[in-house]
Amino acid sequence: MTTGRLLAPALRWAIAATLAASGYIHAQLYVDEYRFTHIVGPLFLLQASVSFAVAALLLIGMPPLMRVAAAGVALGALGGFAASRTVGVFGFTEHGLQPAPQSLLSLLAETGTLLLLATWQATAAGRHRAARPPVRTPAWDRASLRTPPE
Repeated sequence: MTTGRLLAPALRWAIAATLAASGYIHAQLYVDEYRFTHIVGPLFLLQASVSFAVAALLLIGMPPLMRVAAAGVALGALGGFAASRTVGVFGFTEHGLQPAPQSLLSLLAETGTLLLLATWQATAAGRHRAARPPVRTPAWDRASLRTPPE
């Protein structure tokens, strides 16, 4: 078994695990702290649900749409985190890495998801490049490529 055959499933499982970890953290935060926070609380629940759903679908396969969805979930969570610490989200703001340790763990999970997706993309491009057969001229066109006799 080649390294490429082992790397692809390992990356797929790792991406699903980081998404599920992010979903678990957001679900835990929803239940423990943000359940009654207007608009933001349901957004935590939505993020958790979508993270779990995309993670489960990634275990089945890794089509381009699922990779885009995984990146979108991670980027959305990171964007919400940044917005809540700068301009606020629907009037909700937080400071630093509070609540601890969930905010740091969430940042690590979402950044890990993006890094693993980038690794997948880089290795997939290399696999496709290596697997590409050499370009051949079709038999019907070979005659036109011959130089005319002198």
